[in-house]
Amino acid sequence: MTELNMSPTQPVQLHRDLHGRLVLTLPDGTVHQGVVPVRAFPIAAPAEGLSLVGSDGHELLWLDRFDQLPPAGRALVEEELAVREFVPTIEKIAAVSSFSTPSTWDVETDRGPARLVLKAEEDIRRLGGRTRLLIAAGEGVQFKVPDTTQLDRHSRRLLERFL
Repeated sequence: MTELNMSPTQPVQLHRDLHGRLVLTLPDGTVHQGVVPVRAFPIAAPAEGLSLVGSDGHELLWLDRFDQLPPAGRALVEEELAVREFVPTIEKIAAVSSFSTPSTWDVETDRGPARLVLKAEEDIRRLGGRTRLLIAAGEGVQFKVPDTTQLDRHSRRLLERFL
């Protein structure tokens, strides 16, 4: 059981039940099972703004910064977020079917090879500068490129045709 010292009288507790669900115990003693962590800004500011939401969809606890969680609580929340926030990182663009949209891309990601369909050039969004990208694939999966300057030359050339 992980304790979050959010109240001077009694800490907030976070742990998993026998079914693997997150359980949150608030300072007043109320216990909430099936708690879901939700980041306010998962792409732009992943370390800021974390809400613990109850099974009814209402916020139970707000944390301004992710580092307010002790290491054990942070590990529990990160496990949950990893399941909810599936955003593979593109490490290499191997090929594109055409330089007009729709276009099928063969990419290498941090989760292995993938094929995505870029429906329109507007599906590539710049985040916080010129080198961070979020790409919405036709299947609904989001892909990120944390820094286009870190891609190999071939990948950068293919990507530049769409930017």
